[in-house]
Amino acid sequence: MVSGMRPSGALHLGHYHGVLKNWLALQQETDCLFFAADWHALTTHYENPGQTGELTLEMVIDWLAVGIDPEQATIFVQSHVPEHAELHLLLSMITPLGWLERVPTYKDQQEKLKERDLATYGFLGYPVLQGADILIYHGSRVPVGEDQVAHVELTREIARRFNHLFGREPDLAERVSAILKNLDPQAGADYHRLRQCHQEQGDAEALATARRWIDEYPGLSTPDRDRLRAHLEGGARQILTEPAALLTRSARLPGMDGQKMSKSYGNTIALREPLDQVAQKLRTMPTDPARVRRTDPGEPTRCPVWALHQVYSDAETQAWVQEGCRSAGIGCVECKKPLMEAVTAELEPIQARARELSADRGQVEAILAAGSDKARALAGETMHEVRRVMGLRSR
Repeated sequence: MVSGMRPSGALHLGHYHGVLKNWLALQQETDCLFFAADWHALTTHYENPGQTGELTLEMVIDWLAVGIDPEQATIFVQSHVPEHAELHLLLSMITPLGWLERVPTYKDQQEKLKERDLATYGFLGYPVLQGADILIYHGSRVPVGEDQVAHVELTREIARRFNHLFGREPDLAERVSAILKNLDPQAGADYHRLRQCHQEQGDAEALATARRWIDEYPGLSTPDRDRLRAHLEGGARQILTEPAALLTRSARLPGMDGQKMSKSYGNTIALREPLDQVAQKLRTMPTDPARVRRTDPGEPTRCPVWALHQVYSDAETQAWVQEGCRSAGIGCVECKKPLMEAVTAELEPIQARARELSADRGQVEAILAAGSDKARALAGETMHEVRRVMGLRSR
């Protein structure tokens, strides 16, 4: 599983509940690679390159402070793995221009960021770089929100086109025979029997059984599994894995003005914001506009504070808020007190850990160096095969 985040400023509670909590769960379930997408940041903020390095380090400190664990996940910086750029270049050779111009966010972002000059190749081609980020690690799942599904689908199309162009090996049968000779004789016989049933009789169950056998047989390398699948199904070998979008559950956290929490709206609570400022922001957060006086009954569904209660408060507190607001039994300041306590309790350990990491940046740099070395080793395996099938000379 592969996912990245642009270093564009201080992380806030919207990032924590919308992205990082999903990462915390995923690192427990599967092999994860999390990277700081500093090259992606330059596609829209290339005029301020001096800030990118410091923002990257600060962002990684926030990741570690919330619990992203380098013992469970590979954490690295995109630009420290130059193989990403090489694969991006090679994929750009085969990606039709029309595919990029149809990406839904292309014109949308140009409109939203009209104060920036985004008439650049880097901005047009960033979905190809995003595809390279995923494909270079054979990422089978990509955690995204609904607005990013189109990007994953484009990555699938690029991988499919690449495999169609470069995945047909004239000596595939000979390569498969060599693979099977190194396996248990009975295993080879089973493979040939299942392949024959599938190709001659259209036996769907035989195909499913053979696929499981290929996936589960111990000791096979990824290229060998790919060749066996291609030989089984009579098609091109899958050199680059087509990823699937993993739609993640994310809380749409309201900002202090009721809109979605976003740096562009200036309505955030940063993960490392002083707690007295956090309390003040919550205390002055707007409420139901129809509730002018303390004695006026309110309606929680019209109040942005209620949306925060749905994230932070238990069922008992939520029931207390609904009944008290609608009956005017509690005031708005009283309603906000449980939120201030819950948000403070959430941020205190994160901020304590961030202070420790900020005081020992060498530890953070060491984590990134180790993660980048591991990522480069994985990326190098993919690039060796990509160069080979594209007819490029080995180094």
